[in-house]
Parts: sequence; C-alpha cells; structure tokens
Amino acid sequence: QVQLVESGGGLVRPGGSLRLSCVASGTLIYIWDMGWFRQAPGKQRELVASITRTNSTKYSDSVRGRFTISKDIPKNTVYLQMSSLKFEDTAVYSCNASCLSANHWGQGTRVTVSS
Repeated sequence: QVQLVESGGGLVRPGGSLRLSCVASGTLIYIWDMGWFRQAPGKQRELVASITRTNSTKYSDSVRGRFTISKDIPKNTVYLQMSSLKFEDTAVYSCNASCLSANHWGQGTRVTVSS
C-alpha cells in the first residue's frame, strides 16, 4: 500500500525558510511524478511544484524563484525547500504521487507564516 507522509511544517516569520519532506513507503518514488500542492483557507488546492520521473521541474508563478523541489532516491523522499516565505504562503501543503491513472496523497503538513 502506497503511503506518503509529510513533515516539516510549522510557524515561521515572513522572510523565513522551511523545508518540507515527503517520505514514501510501499513504493519507490522514482516511478512517480511527484508534486507539492497547497490549500489555503477558503481557497482551492493549487499545484505549487512538481518533479517528474525524469527530474523535470515546474513551479507556480507565485513560488518560482523562492521554492525548490527535489528528491532523494535512496531516502525515497521528496523535498520542498521554501525560502523568502510570505503571509500568502500560509496553507496546508500536501504531497502527491501520480502515474497514469494512479494518484496518491499524503495527509498534509501545515505551514503558517506570521509575524
């Protein structure tokens, strides 16, 4: 059974940094396209960053240049390094693994940017 477990969220001041981790079990991440999504209160879930099986990355306009997605194959983990955080980055961040019609989600980790 595929499981994704996120960690690394928390409270951070504007301008600060956090690194989110998504550890996969029951599968190997290199066979999946991986993504980080976020959902802020009252808003729809949005794709923040993605990394394909061939390591091609994409970012939303709102985070490009501030966030970096990466993966560590031996650790079976995907990371989201977030820098220069803004109030509007406050959200629950969830990890996703997709391949053709298969789709798996983690439970999410909350990031709060507040002074």
